[in-house]
Amino acid sequence: MRNLLLGLFCTMVFISCNDKLVYTQSKPTTDASWDQDELMTFTFMAPDTIQAHNLYFNIRNDDRFPYSNLFVIAALNTPRGETSVDTLEYEMARPDGTWLGKGQGSIKENKLWFKEAMVFPNTGEYTLTLQHAMRKNGEVEGVVELPGITDVGLEIEKQE
Repeated sequence: MRNLLLGLFCTMVFISCNDKLVYTQSKPTTDASWDQDELMTFTFMAPDTIQAHNLYFNIRNDDRFPYSNLFVIAALNTPRGETSVDTLEYEMARPDGTWLGKGQGSIKENKLWFKEAMVFPNTGEYTLTLQHAMRKNGEVEGVVELPGITDVGLEIEKQE
């Protein structure tokens, strides 16, 4: 209990010291496995329409993750009802199998670029939906259960 409170305190101090941070939210997957149909949805207000911002995905994985890369589909909906969809690939491990990212032990957290120097065109509420799009080589059907992805998050920072 004491370690939990200390960890929570340190996390809050770290977040409060980052004056660039505008938004952060993380969601756990079900049983540390990301289902193909499990949409991670993040709803946020546009920080402003003048300042450029960097958007990141925070993906936490453990050593049960069986791949060296991660494919995701990101759909960003604007307050005006416009949607932009991106299919993205991220490297999660080196060729020798060493996990990328930060963390101790079997859990690693990766801060992955999504949008760089984005200026929000409209004020109001934005919604970002993220789902994995993993497939095995040579197969048409996607991977239904993606083990080892424990948390999926979105982070928005002011660009300097």
